[in-house]
Amino acid sequence: MDWSQRYLAHYRDFGYAIVKGVFNAGEIARLAAACDRVETVALAHPKSYRHQNTFYRIAEDERLGRVLRFAQWPAYGDPDLEAVRLDHRLFEIAQPLLGNDIRQIINQVNWKPPGAAEADFCFHQDIHFRRPRAAYRNTRTSYVQTAIAVDPHRRDNGAIRVYPGSHKLGRLDFPVEGRVMNRGMSDADLSAVGLDPGKLVDLELEPGDVALWNLYTVHGSGPNRSTGGRRVYLNGYVRAEDCDRGEWAFRDGQPCRLGEPVLVHFEDLYHRPEPHYVED
Repeated sequence: MDWSQRYLAHYRDFGYAIVKGVFNAGEIARLAAACDRVETVALAHPKSYRHQNTFYRIAEDERLGRVLRFAQWPAYGDPDLEAVRLDHRLFEIAQPLLGNDIRQIINQVNWKPPGAAEADFCFHQDIHFRRPRAAYRNTRTSYVQTAIAVDPHRRDNGAIRVYPGSHKLGRLDFPVEGRVMNRGMSDADLSAVGLDPGKLVDLELEPGDVALWNLYTVHGSGPNRSTGGRRVYLNGYVRAEDCDRGEWAFRDGQPCRLGEPVLVHFEDLYHRPEPHYVED
């Protein structure tokens, strides 16, 4: 793939970048169909459900009723999602930053249905979720989050908003309690940590575009005020030598398919691997 290397300079300078047209229309159609399959399976459950690393976060929306907010590690059960997480183009995007040996600690699809009362993700940095901290080393340079736009990604349907250059500020003490997804974006949260809300940038993407950002980049996303859905497929990669957790994605540049789940975020993986429902 003949990509301009400008995305790397932009990523290093501003903490995020966009690579246009990575996946074609046919590939995105297959990805969208995979998301639909996951949503159907997830909503067959009455509430949030976990089986090993796969997790469906189901919520009761006051306007829409039962909705799927996100699915973690759906690639274990869907070959098309598995193929995309190991796509050579994602490796080519991440490799200049992480090298040839790469683990994966995020595999997730997010949904924002139109008209949902709760679809926001408040401003945060992904470093907040890297726990236990001792398992993640050289965090300023060892991690890259990628997001593939499955649907058009616009401000009116809840596009990701980033704060350019915030990756250079270290960890910020946002006034967030509880889940990031249970709180809306707030200019006051930015002001509380000394950031100017006027500097925010919307990641406007076409289906097939890939956005990437740093572990310390401040970002969030708002409600979907459009008439269509907004889905993104997230794959977070980490330099293997700097992380004690995660599934292998690439060894010496070669893709590694998923096998028996290993420890990522679910601390009770080896103590409670059976399928079970999760109380909010």
